[in-house]
Amino acid sequence: MKRTDLDKHQGKKLVGAMKREPQSDRYGANAGAVGDKREQREKEKAAGLVPFAVKLPQDLVASMQALAKERGVSLNEVAESLLRKGLDK
Repeated sequence: MKRTDLDKHQGKKLVGAMKREPQSDRYGANAGAVGDKREQREKEKAAGLVPFAVKLPQDLVASMQALAKERGVSLNEVAESLLRKGLDK
């Protein structure tokens, strides 16, 4: 086997090993992990939260994101407060 073929073979082995590496602990133990999605869904369900998808204009979403950043809360909390205010009228 030629030296270049050997290098190519070793490179393929390395790439294959990297693909088999678990993604959640890729850069350290639980680095940037949000947690188990099933566990998160169970917590939300226990809190009485229901997923509800809507399509909104980009400018409205941008203003909601700015409002959330200004208040220091999540986008979900801003959407909830705005919906509650709108429904109370």
